[in-house]
Amino acid sequence: MSIEPNMDNRALELVCRGKVLLVEDEHLFAKAVARKLERVGYACTAVGTIAAAEIVLDEQTPNLVLLDMRLPDGSGLDFLERIDGTVTPVIVMTAYGEVQDAVSAMKLAAADYLKKPIDLDELLLAVDKVLANQKVSTQLANSRAREAYGTESIVLVGVSDQITYVREQIEKYATLCSPANSLSPTVLIMGETGTGKDVVARLLHQSSDRRGNPFVHVDCAALPPDLIEAELFGHVKGAFTNAQGDRTGLIEMAEDGVVFLDEISELPPVLQAKLLAVLERRRLRRVGSSREYPVGAWFMAATNREVEKLVAEGDLRRDLFYRLNMFSLNLPPLRERGGDIVELAEYFADQLARRHDAGAVSLSTAAKNSLTQYAWPGNVRELRYVIERAALLNDGTVIEAEDLMLPLRPRATGASEEIAGMTLDEAEKTLIKLALDRCRHNVSAAARELGITRMAMRYRMKRHGLHT
Repeated sequence: MSIEPNMDNRALELVCRGKVLLVEDEHLFAKAVARKLERVGYACTAVGTIAAAEIVLDEQTPNLVLLDMRLPDGSGLDFLERIDGTVTPVIVMTAYGEVQDAVSAMKLAAADYLKKPIDLDELLLAVDKVLANQKVSTQLANSRAREAYGTESIVLVGVSDQITYVREQIEKYATLCSPANSLSPTVLIMGETGTGKDVVARLLHQSSDRRGNPFVHVDCAALPPDLIEAELFGHVKGAFTNAQGDRTGLIEMAEDGVVFLDEISELPPVLQAKLLAVLERRRLRRVGSSREYPVGAWFMAATNREVEKLVAEGDLRRDLFYRLNMFSLNLPPLRERGGDIVELAEYFADQLARRHDAGAVSLSTAAKNSLTQYAWPGNVRELRYVIERAALLNDGTVIEAEDLMLPLRPRATGASEEIAGMTLDEAEKTLIKLALDRCRHNVSAAARELGITRMAMRYRMKRHGLHT
């Protein structure tokens, strides 16, 4: 016996609350249970034998199993032994007088049991309760896993006017984005590479009422192109080759926490459209599924490129930009933050000393002067690496200017002088070489500095015979 889900229009409009596998050989009762569950948004598959149930489990992963104890091809207890009740919760249904079966089922990690005849409202309450407990357990496990990493408290170092303003905006935005507000305004964080966009996103999360919920960092540039949709939105078993089971996507994993979409313009246009639909409707469909799942996360996005250029060149959909840019934060480059440079350097040196349980390390006056005179194309990230390298290689307690090993960078006027009198091709080649040198031959960073895409950068490098 197999009962297909009720696919009327009203049911399709419901957000899927979970998938239920019903194993019951009484056809009329099974049909009534399936109809009851689907009316409130559950996707129910009903079968009448253990063999049929095993086939369903091979094809999909239900959120819950409703299991009768007496089935035509065996005992429900035998089937229960093959199910990991700690992963997929099971509610067993027993006839009057089969109390021993219920006891045995609970010993096999069944989540609950119901005695027949079963009131359908009572059954629905039991399903809701078990799945709610399962969700809490999952959230607790995620929370413990995050705590196990022992991540340091997020701080925004600096007292410059620019960074003080950013800190004030963070406090303002954080108060507007509680988990109870599923329509929390999206935040677009802009700034050069290494200015601390990830730090600001985490500080927003840490400063809000969502701090106890997950923070999911999605590096859009690092996701495999052929798997990016499944990674973001999840998939069902058999949706594509190697989809061996159902999988929760990164957006769903965030639950009522934060989804931080780093380098948002790296998402393909078709996925930008799908993301826009999720932001508008607060629902998503997993790859290969017709069911919808609720989305309660707070969305943040970041880019290190000029947004106007991204939109004009088609790398970022205009409608998605408008949707993301409800709130915005522009992070200043380190070279414009004055005294923050030395304060950050001392902060990183102190962090390193604490991490390695070493003595305090200070900066000489000459080292401080060298730090403030440097252009910092890699911004705060580059400063951190420079200080860590100097501290680790330094045998004493004071970092001198020579310990920093800062290269001399060509000034803008020097670049202008270098290309004076050149042909257009020669000037382009020279500018590309200078950008690669400044960015330590990081092609992506050099492309962003020149205001072109990585693909265009690769094309021009090949044309001029340049290699990294």
